[in-house]
Amino acid sequence: MISKQKILIVDDDVNIAELISLYLTKECFDTLIVNDGEAAIREFSSYQPNLVLLDLMLPGIDGYEVCREIRKTSSVPIIMLSAKGEIFDKVLGLELGADDYVIKPFDSKELVARVRAVLRRFHPTPKEVAEQPTPTGEYVAYPDLIINLSNYSVQYYGDNIEMPPKELELLYFLASNPNQVFTREQLLDHIWGYEYFGDTRTVDVHIKRLREKIKDHQDWSLSTVWGIGYKFEAKGGKK
Repeated sequence: MISKQKILIVDDDVNIAELISLYLTKECFDTLIVNDGEAAIREFSSYQPNLVLLDLMLPGIDGYEVCREIRKTSSVPIIMLSAKGEIFDKVLGLELGADDYVIKPFDSKELVARVRAVLRRFHPTPKEVAEQPTPTGEYVAYPDLIINLSNYSVQYYGDNIEMPPKELELLYFLASNPNQVFTREQLLDHIWGYEYFGDTRTVDVHIKRLREKIKDHQDWSLSTVWGIGYKFEAKGGKK
């Protein structure tokens, strides 16, 4: 019997939380509701969800801080929920490690679709790997860097680097097209899709987070092309 995927719902509005739970339960997800930040951090460890739906405005510890705490130990997908529609709030959420941002009020079908889309893209990476096997599937490799889209893993100097799905997809896309310059609009379209109504600064946020994890190498680098966009600059080409 296939086990249900687990969704941790963090919202201090009991009615909204129960409504979200009802929608997801109908779609064969297992859900757990908590109503404050402290409970969210505590239950995250014990419940071990596949995805977190996280409201920003929580009593005590707010959603931003909950996201920050989760990201210290896990790359499990996080979708932020908020009545705030300001670009600053979205960018801050993405910088802290959220994978998506949904503005209240939202359509139930859209929320479920976003949950499914994020879960499809995410595959957990083992924290420790005794051996580094020869990569298989859909991947690109450069000296000291392997980006595998088949199992959503990144190996950097032999170590597994955990990153949310969108970061990995962006890195993979750029590395698959070395020395080709892409505008922010093109990257939004390729990675987030036509249905994503986002701001081009979303791309800047993800590039910034990638650079914090993957430093420039003597053979390759994530380069900014001022006034245009970004490229993965490779001197020797793919391995």
